[in-house]
Amino acid sequence: MTRGAAWALVPVKELDASKGRLAGVLDPAARRALSLAMLADVLDALAEVPALDGVALISRDAGIVEAARARGLRVIPETAMGLNSAVAEAARVLAAEGCARLLVLPADLPLADASEIGQILTAQRAAPGLALVPDRKGLGTNALLCAPPQAISPCFGEDSFARHQAAAREAGIDTRVLRLPGLGLDIDTPEDLRALMETPGSTRSHAVLRVEQTVVPACAAGDRP
Repeated sequence: MTRGAAWALVPVKELDASKGRLAGVLDPAARRALSLAMLADVLDALAEVPALDGVALISRDAGIVEAARARGLRVIPETAMGLNSAVAEAARVLAAEGCARLLVLPADLPLADASEIGQILTAQRAAPGLALVPDRKGLGTNALLCAPPQAISPCFGEDSFARHQAAAREAGIDTRVLRLPGLGLDIDTPEDLRALMETPGSTRSHAVLRVEQTVVPACAAGDRP
């Protein structure tokens, strides 16, 4: 790896344990298909970002590892338990190899867009520095750019957007916040599914939901606040 490189990291949960909050809307096979489709949408977008020097995945799921290697992507074996430990583990590995900026993207961003990803990389070039993209509710973190990769410890989970900002302030690190509509939508609840279905598009995730359209709209409509 070239010193000063910019890499993306996609942590991927085991498929059998993914998207449990959608169990009332999608059966296990459909949830698995959607998880794989969203991952593919994220990887497709990353492949179109010229400013990235590489893309890595970290996962303990054998199917995910196989799919990533079939694309020619770097796979970092996950040995730590939990999302934050896995991201920190990968950051250590990539930083030791010369990565200077690490962009962490979750695998459940079906509207991931190369131009939005490029905006993040442009927004924060200095080190130490951080760039954050919140979810559409302003609570979670849907993209985290760290320069260097270990600038802060990852804080994904409940209220992660505020916790990432607090960690950056404590470390005295400059932080840029970008509110990006595509990356702002992650899929956790039936309400999120409805938002995706109401957004025009031809992503792999849209295709999966069209197959499930006899189930999803009725359930999602009942989830309106």
